Parts: sequence; structure tokens; C-alpha cells
Amino acid sequence: MLSSRARGPLCMARNGWQGTLYVGEATMATRVEWPIGRTTVLLALLGGLLAPAGARAQEPIVPLQFSFSDPGARSMGFGGAFVALADDATAAFANPAGLVQLVRPEVSVEGRHWSFSTPFTLGGRAEGLPSGYGIDNVVGLRTATSDTSLNTLSFLSVAYPGGRWSVAVFRHELANLEFASETQGLFSGGTDCCQIRAFDQRVTTDLKFVSYGVSGAYRLHERFVAGFGVIHYRTSMSAQATVFYPDDDSLESLFGPTSYLPERAVGSQTFFGEDTDWGVIGGLLWSPSDSWRVGGVFRQGPRVALSAEITAGPALAPEVTPGEVLARDESEVQFPWLLGLGVAYRAPDGGLTVGFQWDHIPYSSILETAGFDDQAVDDVDELHLGGEYVFVRATPVVALRAGVWLDPDHQIRSTSDEPVSRALQPPGKDQVHFTFGAGVAFRSFQVDVGVDLADRVNAFSVSGIYSF
Repeated sequence: MLSSRARGPLCMARNGWQGTLYVGEATMATRVEWPIGRTTVLLALLGGLLAPAGARAQEPIVPLQFSFSDPGARSMGFGGAFVALADDATAAFANPAGLVQLVRPEVSVEGRHWSFSTPFTLGGRAEGLPSGYGIDNVVGLRTATSDTSLNTLSFLSVAYPGGRWSVAVFRHELANLEFASETQGLFSGGTDCCQIRAFDQRVTTDLKFVSYGVSGAYRLHERFVAGFGVIHYRTSMSAQATVFYPDDDSLESLFGPTSYLPERAVGSQTFFGEDTDWGVIGGLLWSPSDSWRVGGVFRQGPRVALSAEITAGPALAPEVTPGEVLARDESEVQFPWLLGLGVAYRAPDGGLTVGFQWDHIPYSSILETAGFDDQAVDDVDELHLGGEYVFVRATPVVALRAGVWLDPDHQIRSTSDEPVSRALQPPGKDQVHFTFGAGVAFRSFQVDVGVDLADRVNAFSVSGIYSF
């Protein structure tokens, strides 16, 4: 049980506004900092509802756990080192130049299972040592993960070859992500002086990218092929963070767990948008010899219009109607393009194939176009390596695959000087993915399976190709 005669002043900081609450001899200074980047003036005015103090924009929590991996279970089994091969209908998205290698019309379909484990800050100490009151008893941060699983029809295409040229239409689900977190009991401040508790918050994110496109390829030379395509992106995104007071104003609640009572919600910050955009894709494929291939692809990312709102909660202030929109902003966010280069070797007997691929993805374009200057995300260089062994004399033909690829950290992190902001948005970690796969090819039908294993993301793929 906590005493109201706690030693020294205790501060209650809830991620902008400042006021003072006295509980016995304990002084609780409350500061609220709202997480939105372009509405500082409105937020400062909003802060005046409670006290004459400015408001500062704080970072939104939007995890980036989508990848730009190529479609198809075969590509997955190769560790994504597929740009220099691209010898089936998935080439429509992976590298359209590869479509010219088809000899018969093909229909390709893929289903994927995604399993995400996204880390977030659960609570603990952003700085200083714990006071020992209630749940403020942990040195350092407490973390947890948001675990979600999704099943999707990730790819569908129809390809038609015509000799020196080929054409294909496709649908590809580039990203499908759900995230949910609860942060409570995040403390900072001096151990013997002023204890600061950040606002407890609930965060949800839902992100989906689907693309529809037309790709074509033309053989310019016996050993050189060029491809081009047009992509229509459909994007749906929603991210909301709701902040709460503790269950009541007692000292026990101020240092205790939160029940996230609806009537104690201070307000919400929401990013949302449904938008469409067009992009282009271009690819090259060069065969310097019968065994070696070099490939490249450039794929443009979509530009997405997003809205951001701050809405009042029931516990904000009596003069503010719950649900009232207090601030609103509009922006356009440019999602990154991809440049991929690769090389592949295939043994003369067709049994062994080895591929390597380098992908450059400038994730920094997201924050640069959104206008957030207190966050950062790194551009990355992915490295993919994979191999396949085909039992060419078997009936049906059987293939085994394995690969590995490096997924560098591209988590949005805070660059603020404030420890709470840094605790809520820490840097992530590089991930190494290990992949395995197998395939069985009949005369007109092929089935492939692939698995991609990493610390934060696991994926399982089943795809089929029918040629006629």
C-alpha cells in the first residue's frame, strides 16, 4: 500500500499540457505531449485548455514490418535471389524481362501465411532508477511483442508468350500487417526527486498494400531482354494511439497498473488513408553465356495521401466534447522504390542453380515526405543468396531449395532528446532470414512450397503454375 506522504515531489508526465495535482505532500506535475508532427500551433492552443504551457509533437508508433520480397514459393525458397532467374509467371512483378523465357501461356497463383512478432515497449524506466513504488520497480525497460498471423492470396498472374515478346497481368499483395500494443508504467525522472510517468497508451496499426499491373518483355538481342510494366497500387492504412489517465487520482493508481477505462481516455491520435497511385517497373536480363545470367529491376513505390487527427477523450476537460476533432492535418507519404541487381549460375546439366541478389530500398523517403523531423529510418541494402538442386531425370521433376538473406533494420526510431520518446521508439535490429523450399513439376503443372524463418517474421508459401 502506498502512502500519500511519499518522500519528495512526484511528477506524473503524460506524453504537452502541464498542471499540478497535490496528493498529501506529493506534488504531481502533469505534462502531455501529443504525437503529431505538423500541428504544433494548434496543439499549443489546445494545451491552453488545461494550463498555460506549450505542446510538443511526439512520434507516432507505426511499425515497418513489411518487405519487398518477390512473389512465389520458388523465389522464397531461393532466399529471394530471383531477379537474375525470373523464369516463370511471377516474373511479371519480380523482373518483367524474365517473361520472355516462357514457352507456353502460364497461370500462377500463390497463397502465403504470415506470422509477425513485433516488439514494443511495455513499460519500465526510460531513465533513472526505479522508486520502488507500485509497478515502478524495474531497472531499464520492459518489452513485449505483438503477435499476429495472417493468411492471404498473395499473388495471381496470367502470362502469354509470343516468341520475341511476352505479356502478363498480375495481382500482388505487397504488405498485410496488423499490430497492437499496450504501454503502461513507463517512468523517468530522478530517483529521489521527481518521478515522471508517461501516458499509458494503446496503439493499433493496420496496413495493406495491393498492386495490380501489366508487364511485358521484348528480346532485343539473342542474349539481352528488356521488360517494362505499369502498376496500380491500392493502399489502406490506419494507425491509432489512445492515451489514458490511471484508473483514479489516488497515489496507488498513479503507481499502479492501468485498466484502460473508456471514461479515463484523454484523447486519440489517428493516421488513416485509403488511396491509389500508379507506378512503373522496369527490368533487364542479360545472358553472357549459357550458364550465367545477370538481371536488374527497378520498381517505383506508391505515394499515399494520409490524414492525421487528434480527438478528445472523456477525461480531457469538461469544456471539450468527447470525440471532438481538435486538430487535423493532411500529408502525402512517398513509400520507397526498389533497385535490385543479381547474378545467377546454372550448371550445364541443369541440376544446380545458384543466385545472388542485392536490393537497395530508401525507406527514408517515408519520413522525408511526411515531414517528421524528430524521427529517423535508415535506407537499407538487402543481400540475398540461394540455391536449387533439380533432379532432372526424376519423373516428375523434383527440386530442393535453400537460401539466406539479410534484412537490415528499417524500424522508425526517435531522434528526440527526451528519454520517453526514445523508449517508445527505439532502434530495431538486423534480421537474418533462412529459407527452404521444394517443388514438383509435371508436364503442365508445377507445385512449390517455401518457408522463410526469422526472429520477427515467419512466412510459409504454397504456389502453383499451370501452363497450357
